[in-house]
Amino acid sequence: MKYTVEQLESIAKRIRRDIVQMIGYGKTGHFGGACSMADIVAVLYFNKMNHDPTNPKMPDRDRFLLSKAHSAPVQYAALAQCGYFPREELASLKKLGSMLQGHPDMHKTPGIEANTGSLGQGLSIAAGIAAAGKIDKLNYKVYCVIGDGEMAEGQIWEAAMAASCYKLDNLVCILDRNGIQATGCIAERFNYGPVVQKWESFGWHVIECNGHDIKELIGVFNEADKVNGKPVMVIANTIKGKGISFAENNVAFHNGAMTSEQYELAMQELADAGDNKL
Repeated sequence: MKYTVEQLESIAKRIRRDIVQMIGYGKTGHFGGACSMADIVAVLYFNKMNHDPTNPKMPDRDRFLLSKAHSAPVQYAALAQCGYFPREELASLKKLGSMLQGHPDMHKTPGIEANTGSLGQGLSIAAGIAAAGKIDKLNYKVYCVIGDGEMAEGQIWEAAMAASCYKLDNLVCILDRNGIQATGCIAERFNYGPVVQKWESFGWHVIECNGHDIKELIGVFNEADKVNGKPVMVIANTIKGKGISFAENNVAFHNGAMTSEQYELAMQELADAGDNKL
């Protein structure tokens, strides 16, 4: 089932609300980078990807890898909404023995394709899975989200060269380009320069878009399906902490803690999530 743009917007908002509830107040959590990619995740899981929560290991399923794995709450929220595990599990985030740890664990959580968290490694894993699909003649796509702070990792560029060399046109990398890393603005910490031209020079088909425009994202992922002989890089321009007024573009909420007052405000701002019936 594919959802309307309005329904996908509601799902993305609900995902953000789940992120806020999972982390709660008085505890640190990665609000910023999780909220910035909620629209991307909503479109992939509820509109684009071929996957089945009742059969999470079906061979021809599309794969989603979160290389910027500190943003795991956004994926957990999507998986719960899809039905991979009961929504009640979200309350156990990062608790001892929970299936939902700070970084995704394929051995604990249904729907997780790889253990990620060491920044820079996720794209290499995704390229390997894409190459395996080619070898096994399976018709699946691999979607991998990286962060713009993560592009300082050399392994990202090794994977970029390899994916281009082996013409992995079943690989789509999404750059969550929110402009902020853990300690400040990307431009002031590790300015990687002209990002479109860089990825094009590495042999990728590059599409730049508004990472919060659901309709545009649908079109972008459909365009990626038509690319042959090249991996696809989607540069999604986003806002750190999107949807939470005090967290938007605020480096303190890359990995920060809310007060109880901030928590209530965030929940009010996301209060209409779920009003639309799916």
